[in-house]
Amino acid sequence: TNKMKVKVLSRNPDDYVRETKLDIQRVPRNYDPTLHPFEVSREYTRALNATKLERVFAKPFLASLDGHRDGVNCMAKHTKSLSTLLSGSCDGEVKVWNLTKHECVRTLQAHEGFVRGMVVRYCGTSFFTVGDDKTIKQWKMETPGYGEKEEPINTILGKTVFTGLDHHQKDGVFATCGQQVDIWDEQRSSPIRSFTWGVDSFTSVRFNPVETELLGSCASDRSIILYDMRESAPLKKVIMTMRSNTLCWNPMEAYYFTCSNEDYNLYTYDMRYLDRPLTVHMDHVSAVLDVDYSPTGKEFVSASFDKTIRIFAKDGGHSREVYHTKRMQHVICIKWSADNKYILSGSDEMNIRLWKANAAEKLGVLAPRERKAVHYSQKLKEKFQHHPQIRRISHHRHLPKSIYHQAKELRVMKEARRRKERNVRKHSKPGTVPVVSEKEKHVVNVVQ
Repeated sequence: TNKMKVKVLSRNPDDYVRETKLDIQRVPRNYDPTLHPFEVSREYTRALNATKLERVFAKPFLASLDGHRDGVNCMAKHTKSLSTLLSGSCDGEVKVWNLTKHECVRTLQAHEGFVRGMVVRYCGTSFFTVGDDKTIKQWKMETPGYGEKEEPINTILGKTVFTGLDHHQKDGVFATCGQQVDIWDEQRSSPIRSFTWGVDSFTSVRFNPVETELLGSCASDRSIILYDMRESAPLKKVIMTMRSNTLCWNPMEAYYFTCSNEDYNLYTYDMRYLDRPLTVHMDHVSAVLDVDYSPTGKEFVSASFDKTIRIFAKDGGHSREVYHTKRMQHVICIKWSADNKYILSGSDEMNIRLWKANAAEKLGVLAPRERKAVHYSQKLKEKFQHHPQIRRISHHRHLPKSIYHQAKELRVMKEARRRKERNVRKHSKPGTVPVVSEKEKHVVNVVQ
């Protein structure tokens, strides 16, 4: 007897019929790779389109906070509130801003002359300012009530001008710098410890956020000096070819810090090995004035005298992003917000600007499908990032004419120096002209 095979088409309507007419149509997909021979080329096209769209949607500038009557000299983030920013200007005025409403909520005349530094106490209830009038003042964070006078809680009169200030992460201790680095207890009117190391003045001092007893400072004799608060003398210093303006510790990796230098570069050091920087970050065409890390420790942002802001990966030699506007002049101070989404810059022409940390990111609530699409295009861009077309589009930035020409000129000069060195080496006795790497060029000496 011949057994006849009968194949029955079985279709379960649940697999292809939508439950309501608001649902999206269900499409059966077979994931067998042999059925999709052109997957990569399709993905490449999608990646190319995603990269182009990213450049189309890159609108990083969000808002400008104006109200200062002189250049913005320093800023401080609130330690507990995301929407609060403090800024100090060159006429001694301090303003407290509400970033969600883009408005100034409080103004106080803190000092005579410049406000040189400001920092919020770790608990967020008060903040400290230092100025050209040789005073350190502690202020309440909340606005004084009706009829109350705007007065500091505490005022300390110092012997010399203070140029920088930072607060300990856990204790009631803060550090100032000027002619020397002083450690102060909040309860006392004279420093509990002073560090000097044969230099005349310091420009910035920062506490390490992880190893909270450690400090770093930039001195005017081109050195970066490290201290331990528990010791009586500084730990060690590295002397560079040009002066460093500010430094910032990596909030996630205790040993690493990045300093902004007058020679247009930034240098990331490992504090255990100061004889050469881990990375030299190049791209600015004028002195770098300030630097701040993102809370993730993966990137940092730098402010420069060349009127631009650049974002670098912590191990990237070149910036991934550059921000500039026609009106923005020399950028003096920079902060990366604690939620990793925004960047705040204070500049010469009395404005504070709010930028997106990720230029093409859509702000606001994303629908689930939207979020999925964003993640997918992100992965595609990562997969094809080294393809010449995609790389060219994603790296291209339109720069102001002056900066473009300066960068070009610097490239030509660097190439000329390289060529000359090559020729000298070619016509010298072997071994007399050593090859010095870019990292080693900028360090003069390390003193323990």
